[in-house]
Amino acid sequence: MNRLVKAADELATQISEGIFVQKGWSDYVPKNCQYTDFMDVADYNKKIAECSVLITHAGVGTIISGINSKKPIIVVPRKNKYLEHVDDHQCQIAEAFSSKGCVLKCEEVTELKDYIDKARTFDFKPYELKGGNIEETIMRFINIFD
Repeated sequence: MNRLVKAADELATQISEGIFVQKGWSDYVPKNCQYTDFMDVADYNKKIAECSVLITHAGVGTIISGINSKKPIIVVPRKNKYLEHVDDHQCQIAEAFSSKGCVLKCEEVTELKDYIDKARTFDFKPYELKGGNIEETIMRFINIFD
């Protein structure tokens, strides 16, 4: 988790637009951008509505919130090799949404600025649910909580 928070904090010195980070359980404390540990649902939804580009780990709920808000989304999956997760399922989630053109998948935070530039002109596709499979079941479950 520190990897993305640190990268966002460093980017805050390189771009003119402000950066806001929900750092969660990360123990890195940003020095160059605004942040909070966690937000309630109302603040979370407000931040998504206000952002020009949403950068997130590969949490399906956050990705869907960004898609529903019609935001450009960059997904930086947590990876096992960085000890960010027990496996690489977030890479698979990011790839699934990226392959449909709904998000940009950024594997390495060193490329994040390039992805932000790309997101500003990328033709993001709406998420289209294909019926009759596990994807539909998961999406119905997620929508219960919206």
